[in-house]
Amino acid sequence: MKFRYAMVCSSNQNRSMEAHSLLKKQGFDVSSYGTGTHVKLPGPSLREPNVYDFGTPYKLMFDDLRRKDPDLYKRNGILPMLKRNLSVKLAPQRWQDNAADGYFDIVFTFEEKVFDMVLEDLHNRDQVLLKSVLVINLEVKDNHEEAAVGARLALDLCEQIEAVESWEDSVDDILISFENKHRRKLLYSISFY
Repeated sequence: MKFRYAMVCSSNQNRSMEAHSLLKKQGFDVSSYGTGTHVKLPGPSLREPNVYDFGTPYKLMFDDLRRKDPDLYKRNGILPMLKRNLSVKLAPQRWQDNAADGYFDIVFTFEEKVFDMVLEDLHNRDQVLLKSVLVINLEVKDNHEEAAVGARLALDLCEQIEAVESWEDSVDDILISFENKHRRKLLYSISFY
C-alpha cells in the first residue's frame, strides 16, 4: 500500500477501531485516534457513562467493566468491542497528541464534529513539510452495526484511492464515484503538514 491512513472518531473505541481493524487485516498502513477530551463508554444509564483517559489500555477498561457488570456490558456489545480493540492496539490515542506519529496521507473521520476538530488541529500545527493530507468525513452513527458498515465503506474508498497514482489528481472523480455508488454524501478538505 502506498498511502498512510488514519481513522478518527470521538473516543477511539467503536467507529475508528472497527475501520482500523478491517484495514489492518487487509494490509493497509493504518492508525486510529479519538478527538474527545476523554474516552467515554456507555454506562448503566445515559447520565452515568464510563469515562477513561486516553492512553488507558483497552484491557484495563475491559477488566473494569467486566468487574462492574459483565451481563450489561456483554449484552450492549461493549466487552466484545473492547476485546476486538485490544487485539488491534494497546490503548486509545488522542488525535491532537499524535504529532510524533508522523504524517498521514488520508484521514477518515466518521462524524462532522470530529472532521471539524481534525481540520482545526491540522491548521493549528506548524506546516513545515507542506505535505498535503486529504481529510474525508464519512458520517456513521455510533453503534456497532453502523460501525461495521462504515468500516466496509471506508475500505472500499481506500481501495479506490490506492488504485490511482496520485490522489491529488483524482480525488474529485473518486469521491463522486463513491457517493453515486453508495448513496452517501462525503465531506472532504485538503490540509497540510
